[in-house]
Amino acid sequence: MKKSILLLSISIALVGCQATQRQDATTGEMETNSTTTGALIGAVSGAIVGLATGDNATERRQRALAGAAAGGAVGAGVGYYFDKQEAALREELLNSGVQVKRVGEDQLQLVMENGIGFGTDSSTLDSSIYSTLNGVARILVEYPDTVLMITGHTDSTGSESYNHTLSLKRADSVRSYLMGQKVVSNRLSTMGMGEAYPICGNDTALGRTCNRRVEISIYPAKK
Repeated sequence: MKKSILLLSISIALVGCQATQRQDATTGEMETNSTTTGALIGAVSGAIVGLATGDNATERRQRALAGAAAGGAVGAGVGYYFDKQEAALREELLNSGVQVKRVGEDQLQLVMENGIGFGTDSSTLDSSIYSTLNGVARILVEYPDTVLMITGHTDSTGSESYNHTLSLKRADSVRSYLMGQKVVSNRLSTMGMGEAYPICGNDTALGRTCNRRVEISIYPAKK
């Protein structure tokens, strides 16, 4: 009986949302979007809660079905919102050299073709990135129920402690720019990683330029 209710719960969730798939930006493989995944998780959770309550088998079955419907709707709503923001970012940043990468169900990562560029020993944004950040900001304003972690990085020139400070300044530069584009400050967090996570070799000038960057991750806001 319990297995039958759980299977019915999943059916309810799929009726309540489109069981669509998206293409992974990195691997090219198809994967279930978070609207569908969220609905399935919510429906099963709601059904389990329903099964745990009620005075008899009939009442427990009714509560399980009601819980499945409600849980599926909530899960689908959260997933749908995040999927819509992902699609909007992809459209906004088309041909910008920025890849919108989905990491699991609850993170978007903006992967710059050459990072967000900074000069040696500088936390001043290169003007070439302004238009890209303007596009990111437009979508963030349109979808206010998400938050950002902005992470700064450096090449290996200079001491480790100095580079840690410099990397945080770089992240703060991006934060300040986005705030200037009407993204509210409490959505923007920063972190400096120094030289610890290079994505290119530091033994050439080109590699060091690649490592002087900021990475942007987007998450659903906690409610």
